[in-house]
Amino acid sequence: MKKLSSILLLLAATYSGTLYAQQQTRLNSNWEFVRQDLGGVWEAVRPVTPGNPESLPLWDKVNLPHCFNARDAVDPDVNYYQGPGWYRTQLDVSNPYANGRTLLHFEGAGQKTDVYVYTTKVASHLGGYDEWTADITKAVADFKKTDVFKKQFKGKVPVEIRCDNSRDLETIPSQLSDFNVYGGIYRYLNLVYVPALSLDKVFASADVDKAGALGKLNIKARFYNPANATSATGKIEVTDPQGKMVSTSTYNLNQLNGDVPVGNFQVKRPQLWSPANPLLYTVTVTAVANGQTYTQTAKVGFRNFEFVDKGPFMLNGKRLLLRGTHRHEDNAGVAEAMTEDMMKQEMQLMKDMGVNFIRLGHYQQSRVILNLCDSLGILVWEEEPWCRGGLGGDVYKNQARTMLTNMIEQHYNHASIILWGLGNENDWAGDFPEFDKEKIRAFMSEQNDRAHKLDPSRKTTIRRCDFCADITDVYSPSIWAGWYRGIYTEYKQTSDEEFKKVKHFFHAEWGGDSHALRHSENPDNALSKVKTGGGTDERLGDASLIGGAARVSKDGDWSESYICNLFDWHLKEQETMPWLTGSAFWVFKDFSTPIRPDNPIPYMNQKGVVERDMTKKESYYVFQSYWADKPMAHIYGHTWPVRWGEAGEQKMVKVYSNCDEAELFVNGKSLGLKKRNSQDFPAAGLRWQVVFNKGANNIKVVAHREKTTITDEITQEYQTDKWDKPAHLTLTKIADVDGKITVQVKLTDSKGVQCLDAVNWVNFSLAGDGKLLDDLGTSSGSRKVQAYNGRAIISLQTNGGKSVVGVSSPGLPSVFLNL
Repeated sequence: MKKLSSILLLLAATYSGTLYAQQQTRLNSNWEFVRQDLGGVWEAVRPVTPGNPESLPLWDKVNLPHCFNARDAVDPDVNYYQGPGWYRTQLDVSNPYANGRTLLHFEGAGQKTDVYVYTTKVASHLGGYDEWTADITKAVADFKKTDVFKKQFKGKVPVEIRCDNSRDLETIPSQLSDFNVYGGIYRYLNLVYVPALSLDKVFASADVDKAGALGKLNIKARFYNPANATSATGKIEVTDPQGKMVSTSTYNLNQLNGDVPVGNFQVKRPQLWSPANPLLYTVTVTAVANGQTYTQTAKVGFRNFEFVDKGPFMLNGKRLLLRGTHRHEDNAGVAEAMTEDMMKQEMQLMKDMGVNFIRLGHYQQSRVILNLCDSLGILVWEEEPWCRGGLGGDVYKNQARTMLTNMIEQHYNHASIILWGLGNENDWAGDFPEFDKEKIRAFMSEQNDRAHKLDPSRKTTIRRCDFCADITDVYSPSIWAGWYRGIYTEYKQTSDEEFKKVKHFFHAEWGGDSHALRHSENPDNALSKVKTGGGTDERLGDASLIGGAARVSKDGDWSESYICNLFDWHLKEQETMPWLTGSAFWVFKDFSTPIRPDNPIPYMNQKGVVERDMTKKESYYVFQSYWADKPMAHIYGHTWPVRWGEAGEQKMVKVYSNCDEAELFVNGKSLGLKKRNSQDFPAAGLRWQVVFNKGANNIKVVAHREKTTITDEITQEYQTDKWDKPAHLTLTKIADVDGKITVQVKLTDSKGVQCLDAVNWVNFSLAGDGKLLDDLGTSSGSRKVQAYNGRAIISLQTNGGKSVVGVSSPGLPSVFLNL
């Protein structure tokens, strides 16, 4: 095999039998891709001469994971591509096991996938988010017998994969969903060698009583046995979080069909798993048949959880307020094709913010994410992709059944998972002429029963489908106080009313959009226009920026300043709600969506506390000030270079901190020490009224918690000059580092004063040798973007040459800058 970018996992086989390295290789490199359909698989493998027209179509070299919507999902000028794409590579295949099986293990590919070895179709799969395996053993063996194998492919095996994310009403998730239904091999693909008999799955159920006195571990095995072996022996080892062996046993089986019990252990006083101490035991299962050995490991955690009837959430016998967020698998520059390092960075950012719970919306996510939730201590609600649109026919329902089953079976062992989500916004009609609530209820009940049968140890849940609220164990209604309906001070009352309607309440999805780098001196201004007392739920059309009743989502300024106030209010209220199980704000990171073309960054849902490239917004620190354990202090306004107002006017400076007290200094002068009080809104009392000097002002905070001292410091300009409407664009270079140039455009009035409240649309363009770093879905990585405080920035790669940057804005003269 040409050297593939890979991870070789060597799983030790310590039981008797022939010893081989069980190989799993990530097939990351040496791929080619074309974003269109082919006339047939023959077009991917036929011999061609370079430069000959018969070599069409032209293939691009790519690495996996790869999403073929990496850029166009947020291209402001086109709809994102939905259709087929082809991948091809050539593999060295050399299975060390006599009569062993050679597998392609997909961790996720969207949305319909066909796999070929040369021209032989070996597998098809429907569904973009569950794992699956293609057994290519026979096709490889047959191909190796051909002359083509030796002559044309020089001893390598050609593999071709067709992925297709075309619109299809009879598949889930619905295209009405508020996220892109991506295409591509966007999770890791592995080449796996296993012996003739191997383990398909190990189901390890770890239970413990409320007192934590006795842990029970029951283990079942499902064998992969295409050769129909009739017997196997094996060994099970259980080690504690420190690696010490706590239990071991052997088994001898003469029946290998179905899910076979292979071990039953008791662990006295097990070390408990929790967000504060995510302690994991390791279960190692070895299977031996016909002299060949296979080993599989699983991580499990002992924890006891309970949703108290009409009460809070309990973990290991104590109340735990679930402090949650949501995640879409989406990132700047790659869309869904996130690498393991990207996922680690994202989940660590959540943990550092103080998150102890996450809802994975709205589909089964990468095994990497679940492993990180286990090891970091983040409880999980994971969800099947039955999202919006209504209910289809048999194909639709069969896919939903399969994907729910796969999700539960594939993630069964994860200590972090406590809830299986059966659907999202299933009251949202539109895909079918018929919208029958009773049929939706019937299928929801069927899925609920299926989930409980597959996994009795966990609870079921849905969000926002009131006519199914009585079916699942836990229910989350729609409460968007201060964004889609009502004002944020109505949050507590509305939550209490909804809490009383169900047996087990959870609040998933709240918050609002913020355009990163946009700030406001009067962020709550829109609240005066909004009707109160009429509910705080989200309704059809509320996401639109036109029409309907006054609401902050349409009439607000989308500033970071407003959303910080909204989050701050919700968080301080949650500390006074002893019955609350918890909540999960929507969403941790901005993500792309095809149904929001008019947002300040087109095609972006901007409700994250970090941008799509994981740059922190100011609101990240609001949550950290309530949730994080590590001492922190953050002055609001790190990305607010210029404030404005009258000379001598008092301006509020806020500090978000979890320290006990803080002292603010402005231009070297102390403005006093203040004590933190979470109920003193805003900023938990850590706010000061400041009279700024015109021009530059230095702001510093010194915060204390016991013996720890934390400081933070920023410099802000204060502008007292008044401005008229925007009349000119001014374009300048503000950074030039290692061949990457950043430019900034300002909107000024006829006198040259920056219009600090301007929200005009700005369009960047580039001619020459460079490359504009756009289509990233970020405030500084989009060629079409709304201005933030009368400015906008973007970067470009110079490629060692010359370029001209152009900026246009409707109604204003365009400007150009030679670089």
